[in-house]
Amino acid sequence: MIIGLTGQEGVGVRETAKILEQMNFFCVSFTELLGEEFSKKTAAASKESIEKAKVTLSSTYGSGFLARLAEQRVKDGENFVFYPITEPEEAKHLFRREDFLLVQVKGQHMPGRHIDPRRQKVGQMARVSIHNDSAHLREKVERLVADWMFRLQDKRPDWDHYFMNIAEAVKLRCSCMSAKKGAVIVRDKQIISAGYNGTPKGIRHCTDGGCMRCTSRHMGRIKSGIYSEPCVCAHAEENSIVQAAYNGVSTKGATMYTTFTPCSNCAKLIINAGIVRVVARIEYPDETGRRLLHDAGIKFNVLKD
Repeated sequence: MIIGLTGQEGVGVRETAKILEQMNFFCVSFTELLGEEFSKKTAAASKESIEKAKVTLSSTYGSGFLARLAEQRVKDGENFVFYPITEPEEAKHLFRREDFLLVQVKGQHMPGRHIDPRRQKVGQMARVSIHNDSAHLREKVERLVADWMFRLQDKRPDWDHYFMNIAEAVKLRCSCMSAKKGAVIVRDKQIISAGYNGTPKGIRHCTDGGCMRCTSRHMGRIKSGIYSEPCVCAHAEENSIVQAAYNGVSTKGATMYTTFTPCSNCAKLIINAGIVRVVARIEYPDETGRRLLHDAGIKFNVLKD
């Protein structure tokens, strides 16, 4: 989890950060980050000069650059506290994260204390406020962590997105010069086979000139979709089914996840392989393939992100 702290000067933002540091949170001070970036350009650094430099650095690196620098220090599975968050754009950038919580630290109002409108605006964006009464601040911080540590964990993908992401990884092995495609076959939430498009075993890869059609297309002799020359590559869906057969694994009752909707030839194989559900990501312009799946009673849907 990442806790971001904001608040007016003198209310105890640093004190709150130190309590979190004592609780084994990694502390990332935006003031120190800004000083480090400023020191790369000049040896002298005062509070006033650093604040002026923030304007220059923002115009150079874009708004929210301190938040981006802080994110580079984040380690998976560890807790961090970022402070003080004084710019709305920094908070907006961090709000993109599911593990981020912005906390406003409030203190007793002191007459004559300057109110920074930027910090005030960030404070209005906070999901939680802590009132620093000194005596009970640590207790409040501990309660805050206990209340939010489970709620700020990254959400796991559902099973369909989980297996589709694996199919996306499988397609990276593609050796065809056409669009890369990947497929995995799943039963009982376990992968039983996988495949990507490319030439058969022992045949020169398409990327090495093994497919006449792809070579001709990339040489500009034929247009994409023109089938005047034979293609020696097998589709991802075909390969995943064949690999299951090769290894003696039944595909009956299984689900196929494929990065493209199946063509008509692959649809025929899917039907005869006993696969009962197909989940695809990108729609391939082959109405016949989709109609065959529908007529065979196979459940089919295009996955939405």
